[in-house]
Amino acid sequence: MKCGIVDVGSNTIRLSIYHWEGQTFKLLMNKKEMAGLAGYIKNGVLSDSGILVACRVLAGFKALLRNFDIDQIYVFGTASLRNIVNTEEALETIQAVTDLQVEVLTGAEEAAFSFQGATVGGGAPGCGLLADIGGGSTELVAYRDNAITSGCSLPMGSLSLFTRHVSGLFPTKEERKAIRRHVEEELEKARTAGLRCSHLTGVGGTIRATAKLCNDLAGADPDNRIIPVGEIKSLYKDLKKGDQDTLRQILRSVPDRVHTILPGLAILTSVLSAYQVETISVSTCGVREGYLLNRVMGVSNEHDKGN
Repeated sequence: MKCGIVDVGSNTIRLSIYHWEGQTFKLLMNKKEMAGLAGYIKNGVLSDSGILVACRVLAGFKALLRNFDIDQIYVFGTASLRNIVNTEEALETIQAVTDLQVEVLTGAEEAAFSFQGATVGGGAPGCGLLADIGGGSTELVAYRDNAITSGCSLPMGSLSLFTRHVSGLFPTKEERKAIRRHVEEELEKARTAGLRCSHLTGVGGTIRATAKLCNDLAGADPDNRIIPVGEIKSLYKDLKKGDQDTLRQILRSVPDRVHTILPGLAILTSVLSAYQVETISVSTCGVREGYLLNRVMGVSNEHDKGN
């Protein structure tokens, strides 16, 4: 069977088309729109303009699926719809305009689906930390023997940090300090004292963009998924310069992340330091695959023993 899974995120709205049979699946196509919904949120309210942007993208995805004769479409929202005060109004408008129902995932569900997707994709070793850095939230999942031991969703992401703290294209020195303080305060709330995870599995657009930049700068295979922690920290240090060479490199490698890559790296490097991470791998699968497995295919996350 074929179906479309749509992830309504704070930075991007992504469509993934899968063919699935029994407990196996194959990705057929990916398409994304840089909707930037977090930029339409003011005082906790997603504006009418932001809601209509979501409607436009979803209607386009629905038409695309119809052209492929795919009737099954599943839509879920994360921080973009979870962390606003007018969630119900937004969902009602989206359904009225597009005739699509959107399921808003809790932070715990998003973290669990990210872990389930990364695990089935072979991107997560037996124990460590999983980090899913999105546009509006960051999910952290600690696991051992392929079982979740703890997980949380933090209300900060690459785009929400940019929107909140940055006045131009690149954050100034003072803005970077404000971002770093914000990130460290959130991590301190979430982190178990003394918890150390030597390996981190990365999920989400920020981490994929980071890997692409590191691979491009090192002249490595574009499909390389193992990124040295030192390279990531050096990348953040170099990008903070904000000079013309920095801008050109970002525009060559990850042009759609030009304004969010630094806030995203501030989260990632803070996580690496807080948990004393030594190695990092980038998973090709994440929350959409976890949603497909759990909600569509009915494959429960047998390894989830989280509390």
